[in-house]
Amino acid sequence: MPKISTIVITRNEEKNIRRCLSSIDWVDEIVVVDSGSRDDTKKIASEFTKRIFDIKWEGFGKTKSFAKDKASHQWILSVDADEVVTQDLKDEIQKITKSEDSLDGYYIPRKSNFLGKWIKHGGWYPDYVLRLFKKDNAKFNHSMVHEKVEVNGEIGYLKNALLHYTDPTFDHYLEKLNRYTSLGAEELYRKGKRTKLFDIILRPWAVFFKMYFVKKGFLDGVSGFILAVSSGFHVFSKYVKLWHLGSVNSGQ
Repeated sequence: MPKISTIVITRNEEKNIRRCLSSIDWVDEIVVVDSGSRDDTKKIASEFTKRIFDIKWEGFGKTKSFAKDKASHQWILSVDADEVVTQDLKDEIQKITKSEDSLDGYYIPRKSNFLGKWIKHGGWYPDYVLRLFKKDNAKFNHSMVHEKVEVNGEIGYLKNALLHYTDPTFDHYLEKLNRYTSLGAEELYRKGKRTKLFDIILRPWAVFFKMYFVKKGFLDGVSGFILAVSSGFHVFSKYVKLWHLGSVNSGQ
């Protein structure tokens, strides 16, 4: 019977890691890769697995690639520390991996909890993420943020959702926004992208309009409005940081 390795990357995730690892204690192997946690993340993780590795942070893509290389089994389930595998998703994954007709990778619908509310609109659900795949037929790209799995083969879709406890408080959202927009700006800069006035003025409004009106974020009430505004500000922040990188490095 094919075995499953679950990979999880961490950094200061003591508030999330027990909930996450408890939901995947049925897999054959858990691999945790930590990048400089200063809290009890690794102590808690050690209750579930001995396969805990420490590496210097070099971005999401490279860190997950390292975790994948440390996995021992044919099937890999990639889960973030703030995510939970439900019983229904567990049953579906086990059925898929046991099947002789299984494909090379699978997208899983993800349902996100933002400020205590499950978001059902605004383009956030179903948020399909490729998280289940055969090790030898897949690889992570090396993006600093929003890394992706590239599968050489056929890809399918699962029905049951992966739960994502993304932002329990707005302070948490802002802290993550600051980190992610910096990484995003640095990555765009390395690719030769530069900010135009259009990016700062119109892109944020376009994101808000798409999420709140086109994708019906207004159906999520106040939470949907806050999320659409915040997502626009995320884009605004990223392109301001990209503009600043260009200005500093050009000596202006």
